[in-house]
Amino acid sequence: MSVVLVYGWFGKGLKINLSNKTIKEFKIEKDILLNFVGGRGLAAKIFWESVNPKIDAFSNENILVFAVGPLTATSIPTTGRFTLASKSPLTGGFFYSSCGGLFGASLKKAGYDVLIVENRAENPVYIQIDNGDVKVKDASSFWGKTTKETFEQLRGDLGKDFSITCIGPAGENLVRYACVFGGLGNFAGRGGLGAVMGSKNLKAVAVRGDKKVKVANENEILNLMEVFKVRVTWNPILSKALAFFGTSMLLSIINEHEILPTKNFQHGKFDKAEKISAEVLSKIVVGRRSSYACPIACKRVTKTRRMHGEGPEFETLGSLGSMLMVDDVEVVAELNYLCNELGLDTISTGGVIACAMELSEKGIIGEKIRWGDAEKIRELIFNIAYRRNLGSELAEGSKIFAKKYGGEAYAMQVKGVELPMYDPRGVLGQALAYATSNRGGCHLNAYIISVEVLGFPYLMDRFSIVGKPSIVVYLQNLSATIDSMIICKFLGFEFDEKDFAEYLRLVTGEKFTQEHVIMVGERIWNLERLLNLKAGISGEEDKLPDRFNLDIKPMLKEYYRVRGWDDNGIPLKSKLKSLGLADCYA
Repeated sequence: MSVVLVYGWFGKGLKINLSNKTIKEFKIEKDILLNFVGGRGLAAKIFWESVNPKIDAFSNENILVFAVGPLTATSIPTTGRFTLASKSPLTGGFFYSSCGGLFGASLKKAGYDVLIVENRAENPVYIQIDNGDVKVKDASSFWGKTTKETFEQLRGDLGKDFSITCIGPAGENLVRYACVFGGLGNFAGRGGLGAVMGSKNLKAVAVRGDKKVKVANENEILNLMEVFKVRVTWNPILSKALAFFGTSMLLSIINEHEILPTKNFQHGKFDKAEKISAEVLSKIVVGRRSSYACPIACKRVTKTRRMHGEGPEFETLGSLGSMLMVDDVEVVAELNYLCNELGLDTISTGGVIACAMELSEKGIIGEKIRWGDAEKIRELIFNIAYRRNLGSELAEGSKIFAKKYGGEAYAMQVKGVELPMYDPRGVLGQALAYATSNRGGCHLNAYIISVEVLGFPYLMDRFSIVGKPSIVVYLQNLSATIDSMIICKFLGFEFDEKDFAEYLRLVTGEKFTQEHVIMVGERIWNLERLLNLKAGISGEEDKLPDRFNLDIKPMLKEYYRVRGWDDNGIPLKSKLKSLGLADCYA
């Protein structure tokens, strides 16, 4: 039975069928919200109940889920994020991506906890949500335009008080790692969800909302936020490193630890890293960007001699810099601008091109692609987005591309998703986190770099496996709840499950505890695992590329034990029962 909620959630969703343009509102049961909270967790639950996990990502049966959480659009900082989820064309499994900006807050203020998009439009369309007034409108004039052009034209047509997400040419052309632009330099970057939007002929979603989110204890929240400000101010990562340099501050640190992926992970140290460091990047920074209610403002606006745009962040400095042997920060910035406008995930784009460079170097493919050749990289990025020449093959992702030529050993990916910019040979906890991630090559499911390199909240021996399975499980569970509330993961450098439970209590009035926060994340993680198992992604995929020559089996065995899974990585019935998932057994 549906229960009307008073605080935090609206308890309401919106479902749009693009084929017949039917629009329906629906209620969300209170038990579902308490058990899965919102965002990533709510998306996984909806996917479990609505979609056959074995379908193709580009089939009409696939859905897109835009979800927010109970904290979204409240006075708690960093609560403007939203989750975009679907079946990934890269992994073939359930996939979520989190995005900052203003869109999440606007969707919530329009009165919805979730938007579900079904089926496929016959012609290009966009969705317009103006509080309770919802329309599916013609987008033919936007089709073929870049993310920047689409964003600016839509805001010009609708007004600047609309928040917009959209895809670029890469999404339209079903590049398997196309991303979704969320405004203010933010992207739902990984997993190819932009291509799923493209497969549905959905160019954009525009939202305006002015409803107030009711909270249970507004005065207590305001008092707590004063303490929040003090804690952020005294935290050196949040108030200094990220505030001064953004994520680019990581590049020199990661390079000094010899874990900066270089030349397609052939090496872990880039000899010319100082040329693309935070200090050099700062010379072309002309502004900062902040998402909704965010005091950190880690985004950077940069200007080269020829153009200007958003970023690059640390991951892009690595993926389009050291991975490709590019040592000019302006070149990296311009490659980043190009990916942003075409709607390409920069991590996967760099990983795929690096794979092609190594295959070319070894004579496995005929096309000559030299390391560090900026003009060739630009050409490849365009050709990927428009699926021209070799670019059409690269648009499939490194796993499929390399397999075609018998070069699987040179595809640096896990479960089809190109690896982020931390070489696992020097951070063994990160190695396990990569291998076991539900969404493939990902550093955000469990950011163990915080304890293996940065020393927050403590420092662990990065070359030891002792205790790593337990900490990876803990971080994965906590991360799943953070992505469901939804807040920025950077807050994890200062705040923990005790703080998050208090935020949830004060906003919703429900009896959340720190144990509840971890259990919610564990429930979500296990449900995602079950979705992947049903999609055919088994424990055999919990592995790393052979290049790393790492034996993670001892850690993996202990990880499965801590998780309450069997030796094949399948959750035990007893574990699922304890999480309230007894009816979901794989």
